[in-house]
Amino acid sequence: MDILSEKAARFVRAAAPEPDEVQAEMAAYAEEHGFPTVGHEVGATLRLLARMADARRVFEFGSGYGYSAYWFAEALPEDGEIVLTEHDEDELDMARENMSRGGFDDLAKYEGGDALDAIERYDGPFDVVLIDHQKHRYREAFEAVRAKVPPGGVIVADNAMKAGIIQTEKLLALLEGDDPDDVNENTRGIAEYLHRVRRDDDFETVVFPLGEGIAVSYRTA
Repeated sequence: MDILSEKAARFVRAAAPEPDEVQAEMAAYAEEHGFPTVGHEVGATLRLLARMADARRVFEFGSGYGYSAYWFAEALPEDGEIVLTEHDEDELDMARENMSRGGFDDLAKYEGGDALDAIERYDGPFDVVLIDHQKHRYREAFEAVRAKVPPGGVIVADNAMKAGIIQTEKLLALLEGDDPDDVNENTRGIAEYLHRVRRDDDFETVVFPLGEGIAVSYRTA
C-alpha cells in the first residue's frame, strides 16, 4: 500500500526543508545499504515537533545509526539532551560519529542494549519521545515512558501504517474492529499500541501519512 499518491508525495518532498551535508550522506548510506530510516520528510517533521514542544530532552526507543536523532538534535538548545538507544553496537558507533560530525557531542547520550532497560535508568521529563524499535513492544515502551512525558510533550511512533514486517491490510482490519486470521506479532503490536494511545484520556493522537505512517500523541494533561 502506498500511503500517499505519487503526486502528493512529490508535493511533500518538494516543500520539505533541505537536509544538511551529514543528513544527506546518512540518507545516501541508507539507500545504498537498504537500511531503514524514518526518511527525510518524517525527519523534518520530528524536528518541527521538537521545536513546537520547545523540547529540551528527547528519548528514542531505537536509534539505528542516528538519523532521526540528528534531526531532533538540530531543534535542541545547547544545554539540551537526547538519549539514543540501540542494541547493535556497530550502529551505535556510527551514530556517535554522525552526531559528532553535526556538532552534537554535548547533547547526545548513548545507551547500548535494550531500550526498555535504558528508559528505567532515566528520570523524566522527556519532552519528545520516538518509538521506533521492535514493533511488538511499542505498547510496552509507551507504558514505560508515559509518566515521564509532561503535559505539552509528544510521543511519536514510527511505522504506524506500514513496514516490511507489517501486514497493512490486516492492521487496518484490526483498527476497524475485525480480527483476521494469521496476524503476525508486529502487526498486532502496532494495532495494540494505537488502541492503547487512543484510549488514553491524557493524550490526543493523530496518525499522519508521512513516510510509513507516524502516530503523534500529544499529552494534554
